[in-house]
Formats: sequence, C-alpha cells, structure tokens
Amino acid sequence: MKLFGTDGVRGEAGTFLTAELAMRVAMAAGIYFKAHSKTNKILVGKDTRRSGYMIENAIVSGLTAIGYDVIQIGPMPTPAIAYITENMRCDAGIMISASHNSFEDNGIKFFDGNGDKLSNNAEREIEKIYFNNELIQDAQVSGKNIGKAKRIDDVIGRYIVQLKNSFPMDLSLKNIRIVLDTANGAGYVVGPTVLEELGAEVIVLHNTPDGFNINNGCGALHTKELCENVVKYRADLGIALDGDADRVVIVDENGEVVDGDQLLGALGVYMKESGTLKGDGIVSTVMSNKGLDDFMAEKGLKLFRSDVGDKNVLELMKKEKINFGGEQSGHVIISDFAKTGDGLVSSLQVLALLLKTKQKASVALRPFKLYPQKLVNINVKVKKPLQDIEGLDEKLKELDAQEIYHLVRYSGTENKLRVLLESKDAKKMNLYMQNMVQFFQKALNA
Repeated sequence: MKLFGTDGVRGEAGTFLTAELAMRVAMAAGIYFKAHSKTNKILVGKDTRRSGYMIENAIVSGLTAIGYDVIQIGPMPTPAIAYITENMRCDAGIMISASHNSFEDNGIKFFDGNGDKLSNNAEREIEKIYFNNELIQDAQVSGKNIGKAKRIDDVIGRYIVQLKNSFPMDLSLKNIRIVLDTANGAGYVVGPTVLEELGAEVIVLHNTPDGFNINNGCGALHTKELCENVVKYRADLGIALDGDADRVVIVDENGEVVDGDQLLGALGVYMKESGTLKGDGIVSTVMSNKGLDDFMAEKGLKLFRSDVGDKNVLELMKKEKINFGGEQSGHVIISDFAKTGDGLVSSLQVLALLLKTKQKASVALRPFKLYPQKLVNINVKVKKPLQDIEGLDEKLKELDAQEIYHLVRYSGTENKLRVLLESKDAKKMNLYMQNMVQFFQKALNA
C-alpha cells in the first residue's frame, strides 16, 4: 500500500503528511465508514505535536464535507481513543499521532466502531477510495447535509474510570513510590492522575509538552533519566510511556530497565495463577526471545507468535481466544481492558503483580534468563525489496548453519532496516551482526 504502513498513515508533517493528504484520507475513510454507519459520528483525538492542529483541522474539514459529525477530544492516549470510540457509540475513531517518532513526524490511525484497529483489507479499501477522484467528488455534500463538529473536554473522566477499573478493587497503591515519564506526550495528564487517585506517590518527569518536545530525550525510547531518578528517589518502580501512551517500559527499583519479553512472561504467568488468563498461552511476535518460549513451556503455556505490530498481535489473540499478548518493545495488550496496547493498563497490572506477590520488581519481573539477542537499526535511503538484494540468501543460510536465529525486516514507520540476531553464543552473534550491518550498509546505501 502507498499510504498505510504497519500502524496507519505516517510521515513527516508538512511534506508527506500535508493538510491536503489528511483531508483526503479523512474523506476516504468517512466514505468507507458511512457504508456501515449507525450514529454518523466520528471521534478525533491527538497527541501533543504542534502539527496536530493542522492535521486535526484538515481531518475535521474532510469528514464534515461528506456529512459526518465530528467529536474532538484533544490530546489523549491512543488506547483512550479506542475505548471512547466504542463507549460513545461512534462509527469510528481517529488518532493523530506518530507514536514514538520525533515531533517532525505525525500520523493518522483509524479505529472501527468497536474500538479495534482496522484490518489490512479495510485499509486497502480506504486507499482505493483515496485515489478515486470521482468517488471523492460525488461524496461531498452541501446545505444542511454538511456535518458539524464540536469539542468535548471532559471525556478524560471516562478513560480514567476505565483505567481504575482495571486495577483490583482490593489493592491500593498507598506507600508505593513511582517515577513516571510521560514523554511530553498524550499521557501527561491522565497518567499522573490515575496513579495518584489510586494512592501512589508520583514523581513526574517530562509532563510539559510544548508541541516540539514529545519523545525528545525522554519516554520509552530514552530511559536514562528515568533510571537515574528511580534510584535518586528510592522509588519502587519507574514507568516510561511513549508519545501516545500505547507503549510502556518498566524500570525496577535498582534503576534497571526490565526486558519486554521478561515483562510479558511475568505478566502472563501472573494472570494464569490469578485465574484471569484466557486461552492456552500468550501471544508475542517473531522478534521475541527464545527464552520466553522455554519459560512458557515450563509453566504449561504456549507461546503463539504473530508478525510485528500490535494489530497483528491482537488478531492472533482473537484467533486463539487469548486475552493477553504483546511485543517486546512495550506494546502490551490485555484485551479485558483495552483494544490496543495501553501503557497505563499494563503499568497497573505490573503494580498489581508486585503487590500480590509481595516481591520487588527486580525479582518479580525477571522470571527467566534471556538468550543473547541483538537488534540493530540501519538507516537506509531506499527500501529495496529484500528478495532483490544480491547475496542476502547466502548470508541467511550461513546464519542458519551457525544456529543463529535471524529476522530482517524494514520498519513500517521509518526509513530503517531492522536486523535481529539471537544465539546462545553472544560472541559469535556479535561478530555475525557486524558482518550483517556492513553488508546491508553497502547493499542499501551505496
């Protein structure tokens, strides 16, 4: 697809993602949703990027031009958009965010009336409409048929209640000290509010968005300051959200980042032991560590692997009738409470685990050993099809012969090639990684 990547439409605001493109995508999506419309309302939220104003207004113009009524709720986490879309009986929800990317980028994510991300087939249909000039022209209305838009500022309360309902009623965060990094993003209000209302003492970092500082040296991708502050304030836990708060990175009481696969394993087993896990196991992606497979088997559970992307994780969860899954990057889905990755829901489940087991995070959240694994992101000029790269097949066969697990894929949101290697022999793996990086840098950036 030309427009949609692994998580909606994303690119540099003002160059790729222009106001014109945003308006036309909104019109195309509106035409698609109107075929199954029940309420003629679409919800629109955003993160804290300056470009969100431009894109939001363009989307509202596009939707009202074809007769849709629009509800604007301002800066809110992506999972909040999914929840409130369903809660307010809207036909669809739209989130304006580029997630963990820097402020220059922005994106448009779509949810259906049930709060679920759109399937690849649905995105293809919207893209077909986008390029159909006649259909776009004929869908525009006039007079009393033009839609209206209104801004609602109090819906944050609905999401806060939902978050608090995900935390066991018999538990309290009293006497728990948490350092929370909101990445100057969409969770900067709701994150501290929920944790404080549940009784925690919260030290908040990076909660003063200015339109340009989202994810800038902070949040889920930049945890150095969070780690230092957990130690400084002798906190029980550190929590880092990304720009749209659908992702979380946990830091233990020693100021050490908890690996995403270990977090999935710990939460999965906790849910099984507490009787809340549905299905025969948990879902992760092809990027997860082999140590997670072994740990799940040891606990009598299966590890189901999907393609990368929380949308793919959720699809496999539905197929296997499982209510828990995620990615090692920090997208964790507990479908009893959220339709997508939710950094705050996940954080509350981690806190419940610590309280129930009466263990420190450094113990409870590292239940198994990881195999040596390394992920390298290589900047590329052009995303040349992997099958067209001369000599790549031979390189991969050599890795197989050395019993080195490999995964090579392009980022769906950035001009980067991701190379993942995993082996029981760390030294050998690092040598082969150096070789692979040199190979791709020459093959893709010559």
